[in-house]
Amino acid sequence: MKNYFDLTDRVALVTGCSTGLGVQMAKALANQGCKIVALARRENLIKEVSEQIAAEYGVETFYVACDITDTDKVNAAVDAVLEKFGRIDILVNNAGTGAVAPAEDITDPQFENEMQIDLFGTFRVARAVAKKAMIPAKYGRIINIASMYGLVGNKIAGSAPYHAAKGGVVNLTRALAAEWGKYGITVNSICPGYFYTPLTEETLNSEFFQNYAKQAIPMSRYGHEGELDTATLFLASPASSYVNGVNLPVDGGYTCI
Repeated sequence: MKNYFDLTDRVALVTGCSTGLGVQMAKALANQGCKIVALARRENLIKEVSEQIAAEYGVETFYVACDITDTDKVNAAVDAVLEKFGRIDILVNNAGTGAVAPAEDITDPQFENEMQIDLFGTFRVARAVAKKAMIPAKYGRIINIASMYGLVGNKIAGSAPYHAAKGGVVNLTRALAAEWGKYGITVNSICPGYFYTPLTEETLNSEFFQNYAKQAIPMSRYGHEGELDTATLFLASPASSYVNGVNLPVDGGYTCI
């Protein structure tokens, strides 16, 4: 029986792999045999995540502390991974942040910070990984974690910089897919709906927001832990070689109405 999601000995670099969805997706990849590189700013957390994944899944892991708003540090991190493993087959661009405030009160630094991390950070890492690893190898799977908020607006919680940055990630995904497809690299994005993370927990736990979600989401609930796993594995798989430039909502139907 063929395992379409077999990723044995592939090397996956996951950014924002210190907490939340990044860790969940890294574990899903490790479960299919992937070697995992955890990348984030907080070295103590990625060291812990890296050791936990190695122990739980029996795969080789590596961690690199890196601020994705710094081009030199991104390039050095990619070089360190290549020195360790000699290849990067899969990139999950997951690192992100989120400023919540009415648009008229958003400051320039808030807007710029969002762009630096969510949009430019995604591009910095993709550029380095493609140039140094994937284009030379003529193979790669890049998965950008955008958001359903990159596809639509919202009336419940003002977050214009986040919408703008994630909307940029959505079309950056298409642009990179168009450019790099000739190298055997696919570039796709996942657009998650409401999932619990350290950034969203307080908001999602509020009675006000829970009542809103029941009305706004056709499935009348938030996403559960693990419900992004198969989307990640599908787009990371060698079998998805003709899926390119797609932005896949995993949102319980939020963007279909």
